[in-house]
Amino acid sequence: MIAGAVLLLALQTEGWTAAPLQPTVGDTIRLERAVGAPAGWRVRAGRLASGSVAEPLGDAVIVAGASGGWVVRYAVVAWRPGAITLEMPPIWRLGPDGTADSLAGGTAAFHVASVIPDSVKAPVPQPAVGPLRLERTSAIPITLAVVLAGGVLLLLIGWRRRGPRVSVAGPALAPDGEIPDSRWLSAGEPKAVAARAAQRLRRAVANAVPDAHEALSTAECLAAVERAWPKAPLRDLRQLLLALDQVAFATAHGVEVAPLAARARTLAREFKKDGKAASE
Repeated sequence: MIAGAVLLLALQTEGWTAAPLQPTVGDTIRLERAVGAPAGWRVRAGRLASGSVAEPLGDAVIVAGASGGWVVRYAVVAWRPGAITLEMPPIWRLGPDGTADSLAGGTAAFHVASVIPDSVKAPVPQPAVGPLRLERTSAIPITLAVVLAGGVLLLLIGWRRRGPRVSVAGPALAPDGEIPDSRWLSAGEPKAVAARAAQRLRRAVANAVPDAHEALSTAECLAAVERAWPKAPLRDLRQLLLALDQVAFATAHGVEVAPLAARARTLAREFKKDGKAASE
């Protein structure tokens, strides 16, 4: 503190003051000097040169003083601890009529403290530190880890040996059950209803008349039925198959699909019932 007060007094005698009083390496230090000037005069400060010990953080800032005159302020940073003296640039006073007057910058001295404590400036080598070990060792953590690992292993073995999952099929999930036509129609799928009805009818016809198998087109199927079974309900079969094909391939619009599907199921039962007798 005494050294700081002495330095502050010395700086004030030179015209430059430093703040803070006890800066450290890397701190921003403000160097200020009050410059008197007549009314209407302006003050301009030169550029502070950079050095290896300290360097400015920008150009000088000139503000009006509280008691008249001007205050010239520099912001600097020091990179070395100890006493530092900087050569300050000259200051010019400029009059309104072009008159100029220069002032010597002088020197600014301040003391910078180190950020490294004195105790570590000259460190003494220390011997190697041995591994730290607990004075008391407990077997509880090891036991818990073994028990936990064994439990996890048993769970994994049981999970690997589990049986196949059994699912109870309800009435709606029965394998031989089919979705009713009303659900397809309410979902806006008349093509699905028509395609299923046509497939069921073609399958019944193929079982009754083997020559009219499902790989044939509708016209070829009708011709095969007419050749093999002249007394078959060929007219109803032709109307149903053509109508169902038109709905399935979206060539007919506004057709009631539900009655067609019902008629197709009835005709399929007739073919199953009378097909064997006709073939015999």
